[in-house]
Parts: sequence; C-alpha cells; structure tokens
Amino acid sequence: MATPASEQTVTTTETTLEEKASPAPRPADSSSKGRNFAHRLWTGEVSYDFVGHRRTWYIVSAVILLISIGALLIRGLDLGIEFRGGSDFRVPVATMTDDTVSQFRDAVMDSGVDDLNATTVTTIGDDQVQIETRALNVDEVATIRGAIAEVAGVDSEHVAYQQIGASWGRQVTEQAAIALIVFLIAVSAMIWIYFRDFKMAVAAIAALLHDLIVTVGVYALLGFTVTPAGLTGVLTILGYSLYDTVVVFDKVRENTAELDEYKVTYSEAANRAVNQVLIRSINTTVIGVLPVAAILFAGAFLLGFGPLEDIGLALFVGMIAGAYSSIFIATPLLAQLKMAEPAMKEQAAKVERRLEKIARQKEKATVSAPVVSVVEADDATAALPATDLAAASLARRKPTRAERKNTR
Repeated sequence: MATPASEQTVTTTETTLEEKASPAPRPADSSSKGRNFAHRLWTGEVSYDFVGHRRTWYIVSAVILLISIGALLIRGLDLGIEFRGGSDFRVPVATMTDDTVSQFRDAVMDSGVDDLNATTVTTIGDDQVQIETRALNVDEVATIRGAIAEVAGVDSEHVAYQQIGASWGRQVTEQAAIALIVFLIAVSAMIWIYFRDFKMAVAAIAALLHDLIVTVGVYALLGFTVTPAGLTGVLTILGYSLYDTVVVFDKVRENTAELDEYKVTYSEAANRAVNQVLIRSINTTVIGVLPVAAILFAGAFLLGFGPLEDIGLALFVGMIAGAYSSIFIATPLLAQLKMAEPAMKEQAAKVERRLEKIARQKEKATVSAPVVSVVEADDATAALPATDLAAASLARRKPTRAERKNTR
C-alpha cells in the first residue's frame, strides 16, 4: 500500500524568536501604494535616519553659527535710536518722491554740524519723514531743524523734535536679558519635571540657544536696525522653538517607554519619532511662516519703516530656525546623550545579540528546511487508492463553519 501523503509532506511549525519579538511584516500589496507619504512615515514603511546622520547636521549648524557669530563680531548690530540714544526729527511733507530721502539727508549733512555720518532718514506713510541723528546740543538742534524745514517748505516750528537718552535703551536691554535668563531657567525646570529627564532639558536649551544666535546673526548680516519691536520678536520665537521641540520630545518619550518590548535601541526609537512628526512640523512651520512673510514684505517693501519690518524679520528667521533645530539638533543631541548612559549601552548590546541570533536562525532554517515541490505532492497523491485519495482531498479541504463549530 502506498505511503500516505501526510507522511511524505513535512510541515514545520517552529516559532522563531523573531516571530515572538515583533509582528510579521505587512505584505507589499497594491493598497500600500495608495497610502500618502505622511502615513508611510508614521507606520515606518518609509524612514530617514536623522539621528544616524547627526554629524552632518552638527557640521551644517556649526557653519551657520560661525557665520552668525562672525557677522556679530565684524559687522555688529545696528542699534536703533532707542538703544544708542540720539535726536529724532519728524516733519510733514506735501509730496513724497523717490528723491525725498536723499534730499533730506543731503540737507542734514550740509548743515555744518559735525559727525552726522550715522544719520538715518526714513519715510513714515505718504506724508511724513523721520530723521535720526546723534545726540545734539541746543544750537545743533536749531541748525538741523532749520535745514529740515527748508527742504520740507514749512516753518521750523512744524519740525517735531525729541531727545532720546541711551539710558532708556540700556534699561530695556537689561530687562530683556533678565527675562531671557529667567525664561531659560524656568523652561529647563519645566521640561525636566514634565519629561522626568534632565537630558531632554539640555537638548531643548541647546536648540533654543541655536535659534537665538542664528536670528541675531541674521540681523547683523542683513544690517537691519535693532528696535524694541525686533527685540520683542526675538523673545517671541523662544516660545515657538520650544513648542516645536516639546512636540518631538513627547513622541520620543512615547516610543522609548518600553524599549525591551519593541526590541530597538533608544536612537532607533527617537529617529522613528522624528519621522512620525516630520510632516506635522513642516505643515505647522509653513502655516506659521506664510503670514509672517506677508508681514515682513509689507514692512520692508511697502511701508519701508516701522515695527512690522523689525518684528517680521525676527519671527520669520526664528520660526524656520526653530523647526530646523527641533528635528536636526534637539533630537539627535538627545539620542547621543542617552546612548552614552551605561543602561542604554547594555540595552543596545542586547538588541545587537538578538539580531545576530535571529540571523543565525534564518540561516539555519534556510539550510535545513525540507523543500517539497508541488509536482512531488501531486505524484504522491496520484499513487493513492481511491479511498485514500478521497481522504487526502478531504484533509486538504478547508473545514466548513459547521465542522469548525463541532470541533470546538
């Protein structure tokens, strides 16, 4: 009597360590092609190693910081009259032309008063001109007012004048510095308490300082005047940069809550978190930058003067720098600090040993697993008697719902 097919066909139901550790990968069917890019980043089907390329981001950031610091040291900041002190003149004009600014500047420079190279002339709206000079004495003020009135075609009494002392600017600067220090201390404590991880606070503050230096460096590089409105914008971007970083860190905490269960290192879990929130960060940044860009354009090209230009530049640069630092600086730095801990090094070694064991199991299964072709199975079935052939066919047939119910 021929050997039954059930004895010729060997089925191996060995459960490997890999199957216990992680779920089986999804088959690449046509439905995965229809998923959008954001969903594929979230599920891990598509991923970029931001953490693994941290040296590249460090180099890029170092170059940006060197340019910013170099601009601060070489060019310096163009402090507004509120910070350096001086004299402010404003006069109404009947008609504004393209030569209005140059006419008033030439009149001030030719007035006979010395040391007026730092004089700035700007237009306010369509009917007023502002002239800012160094601090002047009484006689110099009268001379400058007369020169301005002559160009404007009005009496000198119609030229508004005010003396701004440098002490007010120093007070504003001191208060801003105090506010910055208190903010950094409070933020560090808040992040430490909320995430219960001091290294997250260190990484967040490092990204925050990066954004501050870049923003101030752009001011120096472009020669924009630093005014109280610009200072307000610089302090405002601190909150935005911190918000973006906290969003990423919150996802990092979620992914690294149970590293032993997911069988990945801290760096791998942190990198997945960055990929998962990448689209969200880009969308938030674009939505926030677009209205700020409109404010900057209106202040720089339409109005030509005023707080819109100052605060618009600070917000525009700061928001872009904040989005960059939260992804390319804060998270890679956090992963580097965490991976230096002995516990994380031990956990990474366990993951490495696990992967090596899985690789050996796969290699052993590939070499020793019996291969039964379809032709051999058909030939074995064909050699069976009619009764055994029916039994073999019934064995291969899927049980019906009633049969499964009776089996239970």
